[in-house]
Amino acid sequence: MDRTDLLPIGEVATRSGVSVATIRFYEERGLVESVRTAGNQRRYERHVLRRVAVVRAGQRFGLLLTEIGAALESLPHDRPPTKRDWQRLSRVWHALLDERIEALVRVRDGLSSCIGCGCLSLRSCPVYNPEDALAVEGPGARRWPAAARGREDTHD
Repeated sequence: MDRTDLLPIGEVATRSGVSVATIRFYEERGLVESVRTAGNQRRYERHVLRRVAVVRAGQRFGLLLTEIGAALESLPHDRPPTKRDWQRLSRVWHALLDERIEALVRVRDGLSSCIGCGCLSLRSCPVYNPEDALAVEGPGARRWPAAARGREDTHD
């Protein structure tokens, strides 16, 4: 590794469009890696900018940081990823995104008869839960598809 080609954390943050605190958080979660200078300052290889972009894209698509981290594990840590590396990562996300898309379509299609109606049609309402009977199954709208419910990992 050429230590003269390493980026300080502030430059990584500026170039990636996230805060320094976010870069530190990503590092704590194992999404990016740094090396330390003799003065204990963080330095990052340039290809970390791509990793941050992938993290941000995954978050925008609704993936959890744990899911993003698992996919990033397939990328090399000692060199910039190749096209083949990125293709492998995209295959991992494909099924997750398909599941979320299908759930969103089902929720969208079910909303027209539910939201804004004041729940005057309790017999046909897809989220009606008489006497909170579904509370024992956990948080969120239990009748919605699992991919559309509240997330267990609220820090993502």
